[in-house]
Amino acid sequence: MDEAALQSAEARIPELAQHAVQLARQQALQTSGRVIEVCGDQLVEMSASGERRVLRDLPPRIAVQRGQILTRRNGR
Repeated sequence: MDEAALQSAEARIPELAQHAVQLARQQALQTSGRVIEVCGDQLVEMSASGERRVLRDLPPRIAVQRGQILTRRNGR
């Protein structure tokens, strides 16, 4: 595979990943009838019928710099 072909294939990775996630979501809906996903700042359960149920509000996102190391505190 030459360099141009390799770059072309690499450029398609985001598109292929998005398609794979969509297929996995559809398969989960067909199998169990529901999926849990993040929508905005909420954790939401979506049903195959289109019903949407908010499970919880999520804490604000934490901006991090590349290479920054975060540690998790014990306990909740």
